[in-house]
Amino acid sequence: MITDTAEFVKRVDGAADYIRNALSGRVFPSVCIVLGSGLGPLSSMAEEPLEIPYKDIPGFPVSTAPGHKGSLIIGNLSGKSVFMMNGRFHYYEGYPMETVTFYVRVMGRLGVKALLLTNAAGGVNLDMKVPELVAITDHISFNAEPVLRGPNIAEFGTRFPDQCHVYDSELTDTLVNCARDLQIRISRGVYAYSKGPQYETPAEIRALRIMGADCVGMSTVPEAVAASHMGIKVAAMSCITNMAAGITGNPLSEQEVLDNAALASKNSCALVKEFVKRLEFAD
Repeated sequence: MITDTAEFVKRVDGAADYIRNALSGRVFPSVCIVLGSGLGPLSSMAEEPLEIPYKDIPGFPVSTAPGHKGSLIIGNLSGKSVFMMNGRFHYYEGYPMETVTFYVRVMGRLGVKALLLTNAAGGVNLDMKVPELVAITDHISFNAEPVLRGPNIAEFGTRFPDQCHVYDSELTDTLVNCARDLQIRISRGVYAYSKGPQYETPAEIRALRIMGADCVGMSTVPEAVAASHMGIKVAAMSCITNMAAGITGNPLSEQEVLDNAALASKNSCALVKEFVKRLEFAD
């Protein structure tokens, strides 16, 4: 929890200044894409890339999750200047929420207008197929450590932000329309946040299904809340890499998640590229 707001803002601005200086002479991106599991190959598709390891950015944590490289990439994708987060930070890694969402605050200070969050998730809805894609329309976060707990930083956002439209409807429609035009299977759904790192129990999955969840994962929601707090438009996409606990009777494994994310990688990357191409305010 943030206790010294002035010091926290100083840290955020220090990181933003470092990135701003590194961008000297380049077009400043208005879009940030978080590369979840399976989307790592997108980082090599950027033209004229500038890669900054997280460890070099003042105040940035270092991602320890498998498959998360840990670098910020600035480059051109589909003709637009973008930030790409090649790896994210999770609460289960031991970071407090203000650290998990630190990069979102930095992106906000750099003038980012849209944040595309991607992740690997477990299918809760029994109609889902592995490895289909889901455009997130809402979330369930009763189990989340509150992102905005502690003193509010007024220059970031209001004390009690409305949560009716965390996921921007226009951006979500664009994501879905891109998938359909590319003939990629996609559905709309509600994402349930789980703190992890243990997978959910079958009883928890049954409860989440009753509450209306379609998929479940261990990321995305904290970042979406922080972004909406700063007025950044959010779109989010899950790749269903496994059916959640108790559905198939098989034990869950990290390898299954990575394998199925890799199977969906071609479609996921193509969809993100088309999505960025259609953003009118990206530059």
